[in-house]
Amino acid sequence: MVAILKKIPMEDGRGFSAEYITDSDGLWHFHPEYELVLNLKSSGTRIVGDSIELFDRYDMVLIAGNIPHSWNHHMKRDQLPDKHGIVVRFRKSSFGDEFLKQFEMRPLVELLELSERGLRFSVDDAMRVEPNLVNMVHNKGMDKLADLFAVLALLCGSDNKTVLCSENYKREYDERGNKKMADVYTYIRENYYKPITLSRIAKVAKMNPMSFSRYFKNNSGAGFVEYLNRIRINRACYLLRETDYHIKLIAKECGFTSISNFNKTFKKTQGMSPRDYRSMF
Repeated sequence: MVAILKKIPMEDGRGFSAEYITDSDGLWHFHPEYELVLNLKSSGTRIVGDSIELFDRYDMVLIAGNIPHSWNHHMKRDQLPDKHGIVVRFRKSSFGDEFLKQFEMRPLVELLELSERGLRFSVDDAMRVEPNLVNMVHNKGMDKLADLFAVLALLCGSDNKTVLCSENYKREYDERGNKKMADVYTYIRENYYKPITLSRIAKVAKMNPMSFSRYFKNNSGAGFVEYLNRIRINRACYLLRETDYHIKLIAKECGFTSISNFNKTFKKTQGMSPRDYRSMF
């Protein structure tokens, strides 16, 4: 999928890095490094390739290099908690081909192959590796490397891995940083609560509506209306869980023009009514 190439600085020639996530950058981007992301304190919508899911505390995913992705956070009072996640990035080449050919490394090779479609791990797995990830942020040298292998060993042994992208998903990226799909995703993220017609979003991509409709489905794995509704329903789920807003107000704030359309779309997406969903929390 076309996205913006993001340069990941690796200081002092290091093959991997670990740091706290402190920003709310929802940029649709890709990079050649593998990325392990553990969310600690926030919630929102996670987009990896053609996968669109809600995420919450202790959401943890492993993404292979060059898979476009973004995290759209649901913020309270336009702010996110400090150090709301941890991200580890590494290059496969840092391990070395000969090292990965060792029999003992077969589980790691299989894990990296699975991550070509993105992997989500269970909350239990996330809690299990959290201490090592925190250590990686603060440690240096061999201690940091030891924690990385401890994390990878736990992920290799997990029985709760879930593939994110569809089986037919194909990664396409543009080293020149083609911004077309990135601009479209950004516009939807910033304007989902407003009426967005096909002709309007096609103008953002600088295409005619018919060509854009085909282009969008080929690159996102979903039709434009389906994708827009996923974003709106994900936001509605957050408001139903975290606020006591009236359901009619939530429908309006999420861009639905009528409560009947909201209820119908919500039930189709979530398998239950907004009222029943709220009662679960």
